[in-house]
Amino acid sequence: METAWKSHTLEVAYTVFGWTACFAWSCSFYPQVFLNFSRKSVVGLNFNYVLLNLTKHGLYLIYNATLYFSSAVQFQYHKKYGFDQMIPVAANDFAMSAHAFLMMSLLLIQIATYERGNQTFSKVAIGIVSTVWLCVIVSFFIAFPSHSWLWLISIYNYMQVCMTAIKYTPQAFMNFRRKSTDGFSIGYVLLDFSGGVTSYTQMVMQSIDQNSWVNFYGNIGKVLLSLVSISFDLIFMCQHYVLYPSRTEKPLLPPKLNKEITEPLIKSHEQPVLVENA
Repeated sequence: METAWKSHTLEVAYTVFGWTACFAWSCSFYPQVFLNFSRKSVVGLNFNYVLLNLTKHGLYLIYNATLYFSSAVQFQYHKKYGFDQMIPVAANDFAMSAHAFLMMSLLLIQIATYERGNQTFSKVAIGIVSTVWLCVIVSFFIAFPSHSWLWLISIYNYMQVCMTAIKYTPQAFMNFRRKSTDGFSIGYVLLDFSGGVTSYTQMVMQSIDQNSWVNFYGNIGKVLLSLVSISFDLIFMCQHYVLYPSRTEKPLLPPKLNKEITEPLIKSHEQPVLVENA
C-alpha cells in the first residue's frame, strides 16, 4: 500500500526539487562532453575519474532501478522500516542514474577516440574497479539463497558512496599538480553542486511531510552522495576561481596544448623525466 502525502504543497516541492536535481545532474555531463568534442582532445580530463565514476553510476543504477520497480524489494523495505514509510527512491532518481551511466559511457568512448597524450588508466584505478565488481558478484551469491535483495542492493548503495568519495580525488589532485583546471569543465562542477543541494532538499521535504527521518537512513547512499558531491564541488570551485584563476582565464593556445599532449599528465616512477633545453 502506497503511503499518502499529508501536505500537497510539500508533495509538489518534493517533485520539483527531485526533477531539478535530476535535470542539474543530467546536464552536468554535457559541458565536459562538448569541451572534449570542441577540442578533439581529452587532455586535462582525468581518465581514472571517468572509470571510477562509470562504476559508481552502474552501482547506483542497479540500486535505484531495483528499489523503484521491484515490488518484492519494496516489500522487504517496508518490512524493515515500517509499512507507513515511503520508498526513498523516486522516478527522478532512476532517470538520473540511468542517464549518468550512459553519459559516462560516452566519455569513455571519447577517451578512446580523441587525443589523450600519454595518459592511461592507472593500475590503482583498474584494481579498485576490479575489486568492486568482484564484491558485486560475491554479494549476489551470498544474497541469492535467502533472496535478501534489499540487503544486496543496500551493499551496492554503500559501495557507490565509497566510489563517490574516491572518484573525485584523481581530478582534484591533477588540478593541484598542474596548478590549473584547464580541460576540466567548471560547468560540470556548478551543475553537479546544484544537483547535490536540490537532491538533499528533496529528502528534507519528504521527512518534514512524514514527520520522520527514516528516509534518510533508509537511503543513506542518496544522502551521502549529495553531501560528498557538494564537498568536492566546493573544492573544485575553489581551485578554479581562487587558487588557479589566471591560467583558467586564458584560452587554450595550440602551443600550450601541444606541450600538454606530449607531456604525460600522470607520470609513473618508471618513466624518465624529460628536461627541456633552455
